[in-house]
Amino acid sequence: MQRICFLADKTEIAQKSLERLRRIYGCSSMTKADVFVVLGGDGFMLQTLHGHIEKGVPFYGMNRGSVGFLMNKYQENDLSDRLETAGLVTLHPLVMEAFAINGKHKKALAFNEVSLWRQSRQTADISISVDGVQKLADLICDGVLVSTPAGSTAYNFSAHGPILPLTSNVLALTPISPFRPRRWQGAILPRHATVSFDVLQGEKRPVSAVADFTEMRNVVKVTVKEDETIGLNLLFDPERNLADRVLDEQFLG
Repeated sequence: MQRICFLADKTEIAQKSLERLRRIYGCSSMTKADVFVVLGGDGFMLQTLHGHIEKGVPFYGMNRGSVGFLMNKYQENDLSDRLETAGLVTLHPLVMEAFAINGKHKKALAFNEVSLWRQSRQTADISISVDGVQKLADLICDGVLVSTPAGSTAYNFSAHGPILPLTSNVLALTPISPFRPRRWQGAILPRHATVSFDVLQGEKRPVSAVADFTEMRNVVKVTVKEDETIGLNLLFDPERNLADRVLDEQFLG
């Protein structure tokens, strides 16, 4: 992994770090790189993953942002050695297929979560099916999301969803401020499940669907499933092992 391509967020701290690292290690082109070293926060890492899905090389993040769950500690020394000893985690994204009232269709990937949100003062009214079988006829809520294990510590956790170990082979289905059924707290689904959302009263109660950074408004139907054919590799220092950190998050107050 000696041919390194550095990618940095537009923030001042990330750009200054980019300049220093390029002076020390040089910078390979994207087409010849053995590894992408990403400088920024989790948001920039997600943008980078989406932008370079087809490259087939691993990603090593160093935190130059406010949030860095997917990132390693920023350190300029011995980068080549750290890349050689880093552990590897493979992420499989969710694929969202969304259909709008006007007949338009959109397909997008999400490494964190796919979420449905109310667009107006009216709560959303959503029917939920799993593998073609209706499980919940009417969820009256602000929204609902499906999260990957890697994304389970992000908005899913803020919405009181479960933290999922990376090796759990499951997805989290989590309501956002449910009004009815008031006590429904979501479900844990096998990773191969297909989740379908049908938006009821869509014109009166409009809903948008978001897959990481891709949004479609006024949706009437959304399906979500994991795409096992796509796998992106992230590298982590031994002391920043992502699986251990996801597990540790469950014990934090």
